Parts: sequence; C-alpha cells; structure tokens
Amino acid sequence: MTTITSDDFINSIANALQRISYAHPRDFIQAMARAHELEQNPAAKDAMAQILVNSRMAAMGQRPICQDTGIVTCFLKVGIDCHIDTKLSMQELVDEGVRRAYTDADNPLRASVVADPAGERTNTRDNTPAVIYTELVPGDTIEIALAAKGAGSENKSKFACLNPDDSIVDWVTKTVPTMGAGWCPPGILGLGIGGTVDRAMVLAKESLMAPVNMQELLDRGPQNRIEELRVEIYKAVNSLGIGAQGLGGLTTALDVKILDCPTHAASLPVALIPNCAASRHIHFTLDGSGPAHFEPIRLEDWPAIKWEVSDSVKRVQLDNISREEIANWQPGETLLLNGTILTGRDAAHRRIQGLLAQGAPLPEGVDFKGKFIYYVGPVDPIGDEAVGPAGPTTSTRMDKYTDMMLDLGLMGMIGKSERGQATIDALKVSKSVYLMAVGGAAYLVSKAIKKSRIVAFEDLGMEAIYEFTVEDMPVTVAVDTRGQAVHQSGPTLWQQKIRDLRDR
Repeated sequence: MTTITSDDFINSIANALQRISYAHPRDFIQAMARAHELEQNPAAKDAMAQILVNSRMAAMGQRPICQDTGIVTCFLKVGIDCHIDTKLSMQELVDEGVRRAYTDADNPLRASVVADPAGERTNTRDNTPAVIYTELVPGDTIEIALAAKGAGSENKSKFACLNPDDSIVDWVTKTVPTMGAGWCPPGILGLGIGGTVDRAMVLAKESLMAPVNMQELLDRGPQNRIEELRVEIYKAVNSLGIGAQGLGGLTTALDVKILDCPTHAASLPVALIPNCAASRHIHFTLDGSGPAHFEPIRLEDWPAIKWEVSDSVKRVQLDNISREEIANWQPGETLLLNGTILTGRDAAHRRIQGLLAQGAPLPEGVDFKGKFIYYVGPVDPIGDEAVGPAGPTTSTRMDKYTDMMLDLGLMGMIGKSERGQATIDALKVSKSVYLMAVGGAAYLVSKAIKKSRIVAFEDLGMEAIYEFTVEDMPVTVAVDTRGQAVHQSGPTLWQQKIRDLRDR
C-alpha cells in the first residue's frame, strides 16, 4: 500500500497549474512553429509570430501565456492500493491546490470562476472549484492529468447525436465555421465519439490531453480507423481557410484528437471541443516518494522568431482622434495604438445597461465619447508591471450591447474574433471601427500598457472598468467604417486559394 501525503498531493497540483500557466508543452510549440513556417497569409503569419514570441516571453518571465488562466479540469486515476493521508475529500484536496496556484504572490493567476451561475455570478476569488473526474484503477499510484481551459475555446464546444450512418467528417466540416474565431485558432480539435451525451463530452475533453503528433501520423500513415478519421478531419478543417485568428490562411487545426467508446446501436453521439492557443495541460504521477517534479524549461525549444513592426505599420494617437482619421483605416491594416483606452467585459456592460435603464449617471471617469473600449479582464500585476497579461476576450459576447455603447459616443472597439452582422451594420452606420488584438499573446500585449487604473466597478474584480495608457499596442483593423470585415473576407479568399493550390 502506497501512502501519499496531502501536502505532496496539494503542492503537486499547485506547482503543475503554475507551470502550465506560463509554459506551453514542447509538442505544441513545435506544431505552431511549423504552421508559422508554412503560412502564406501575412496577417495569419504575423498572428502566429505574436503567439510564439508571447509564449517564449511568458516562459522566461514565468507569467501567464493568456490572461484567461482557465477553469481547472482534473482527471484522476487512483490506484486501489494507494492511500492518501488526509481527512479531506478529493474535491477539497484538488481545490486547495487550485487555490494555492491561483493566489500565488509571485505569479497570481486570474480568478475567473463565478458561483451562482444563473443568478448573481459572484467571483469565488480563487478559481475554485475545479471540475474533477475520478477513476479507481489497479495499482498503487495516482495518475493526474490537469487542464486549465479558457472560456474562449470552451464556449465553442459542440455536440450532436448523429444517425449511425451519418458522416462525422461532414458534421465537423460544417460545424467548425459556426465556431467563429473565439477559440483562437490555430489550435487542437478534440472529439469524443460514442457512449452517451455526457460521456462523449468528457471523452472530447480528455482527448485534448494527448500529445500533438499529427505530423508524425501523416509521415507514417494511419494504422486504424480512428487515425484515418483524424487525418480526414484535419485535412477537411484546414481546407476551410479559416486560418490563424480567423484571418484566413493555411492552418486552422494543428491536430485532431479522438477518443471513442461503445454506444447504443441507434446512436452516434459526437462531441467537439477545441483547445485554444494557450493549450494548457500537464500529466504526472504520484507514487509516495514526494511531490511531482517537472522538467526544467528549455528556451531552445522555442523557434528563433522575432515579432517586428514593419515601416509600413501606422502609429495612431487615440486621444482626440477624429472620425475622419479612422475612416482612412483599411481592413487588415496593422495599427499601433497610443493614448488612453477604457476596458469593459460582460459584467461591466450589464451594469452600464442597468444604470442607463434607471436613468442614473455613469460612474465618474467613465465617459465613452470619442473613446475606444478594450474587451479584456487582465491578470493582477506584480513588481513594476502596470498590469498583468491582458489579451483580448471574445468580442462576439458584447454584440448585444453594441447599439448602447455606440449611443454613448464610442468610436471603436478592441477584442478578438469576429463580430455579428448586426454589429457590423451598426459600426457602418455610426462610422466606427472594430480592431482585433491577437488572442494568445496576452503577455506581449501587456508590455504595451504603460499605466493602468480602475475607474469603476472595482467589486467586479477582473471585470472592472480600467483605464489603460498604451504605447504601440498592436492591432488589426477587423471592421472598418464602411462595414468591411476581414473575418468574412479572409477565410473566403483563402478557402479558394487552398483549392487553387491543390488543383495545380
């Protein structure tokens, strides 16, 4: 009988979560670097360069890759001959590890979990509780697989009960475009096939814990039906031309992972869950000899890629900017923003909506007239940081507030992924713009933020309204004042280019 102390268990969970907050798995880095090398769309190539540079910076600085440090999922395989020396439940043990990781003073992680999800949605402040799946297995060790899943990708999860003779490849190919770019492609697609509705979803989530090995599979060729399916889906998805950040390009999926299990004869449950550009997961085993140990970070694992601004990139001063000036911005153009911007996410928008409904004034310091709003929930700063990692959240969630914000005089919005057609139309009417920052480059973006202060709704934590002073913050014009949207034109163009390349 192996005995594992509660301290070893808890500390291993905490250390593992800290590690994956700032260090990508080596296989993911290699896959992203290969995609960057092959990419032909300059905008997509630039986005992947930012992701890779951000990844290396985060590892060096031991600060989060992404501001959304995720909700924790924990898969436990507990040996029946293993004893944990504790009076705590498994949930309490894991949650204590999560709590220590997310409140670590040297690298605080963003608390994103809210209790009472259908009601007050109050932040738990320490990112607990974790989601746990426990299996009793033969043996005297505990195998632990941890993931920290961001909402941008989690919210894009899909499920369908297909007919037994339906094509899974066709369903995935039709479904992926409906997911938009909020999952920060290129990433990994996880599929769960079979079982029941709930089992298929768990299989899809668990499949994302596997190593990235698509290139190896392509080189040697598939050896069973699941591997054949992985290759078919991989090729079909990349033929869609969605590309990095939805800008259009050759690579949308770095890999496709599949787990399956037997199902009812009348059913074909299929779950699809994407992993984002943060791709945080780790595996370790506790055998009673102490806490888990992890390999040192090797900076040589990252490619020698630099993200540099070309001379053609336009620097703009946002303070007192005119609508005549922003009317000259072109879709797909790269800008470097300077000046002050306000931030706001779902909760802040809801609160503003409530104040306006009551006829109440907005808080002092909250004036959107002629301003740009950045959809972000930053990580708390440490040391001399003005702010912690501060990448964009998915803009589509804020579409329902577009008219309200434009009526307040807002001139532009900054976020990630596409906007809905109603928002695009509203931007066109108001002669406003939508700018896209790269999801998965949060630490890199934060270096452009020189000053930060909370101006309203401090009780909302990371969802408070901040005022940022930025210097050369990189963005792409995603919707211009004429309503031209790169998330519509880019994938369409590159889907055709990919067809042309294959027809040669």
